[in-house]
Amino acid sequence: MGKRVALVLAGCGVFDGSEIHEASAALVHLSRGGAEVKIFAPNIEQRDVVNHLKGSPAEEKRNVLVESARLARGNIQDLAELKASEFDAVIFPGGFGVAKNLCSWAVDGKNCTVNEHVNSTLQAFHSAKKPIGLCCISPVLAAKVFPGCEVTVGQDKNIDGRFPDAETASAIAELGCKHICKNVNESHVDKANKIVTTCAFMCKAPLHEIFDGIGTMVQEVLKLA
Repeated sequence: MGKRVALVLAGCGVFDGSEIHEASAALVHLSRGGAEVKIFAPNIEQRDVVNHLKGSPAEEKRNVLVESARLARGNIQDLAELKASEFDAVIFPGGFGVAKNLCSWAVDGKNCTVNEHVNSTLQAFHSAKKPIGLCCISPVLAAKVFPGCEVTVGQDKNIDGRFPDAETASAIAELGCKHICKNVNESHVDKANKIVTTCAFMCKAPLHEIFDGIGTMVQEVLKLA
């Protein structure tokens, strides 16, 4: 019987929701790994809506659960209904929606607050010693909720211009966590906390390398489960 994995989304679209390629890659690798997946998202209003063609704010309101349903092909549940006891692991794809909707990192950085249902989900899986997978900006959730944990968001320096958000590593360190430098096709496993992270689009890299890196994260999560 395959592992039961919960996938938590933050909307639909890189600038105000979940990064679509990351969510898709996670689902493909989970399918390949024989996992049984259920998808969740918080039933809240998005912090903002971005016109992805123009890259500018749009004067409208959208709901995180409703938008996430696009990625889930309609098969999705309110995050408030997620019970850690029914799953072997949980995975959070990245995208600015994580930093805007699942927490306030986009505005407050290391002083951010985490959505109550996101926080309780992370705490429940951690308490049950069940693995947590995070990619792209999502590792900041673990850094905020679990001081002392180890995560990666890629590199702590903007090597060759490929890591424009390298300062995120410093903010993670300021939270009392250890940042581990990794390449885009790698992931880091914090064995003590069962937290697996990979940088994904925090690195400017070919799509297949990002896909492969997410694959290593998924594989390690399934191993720990």
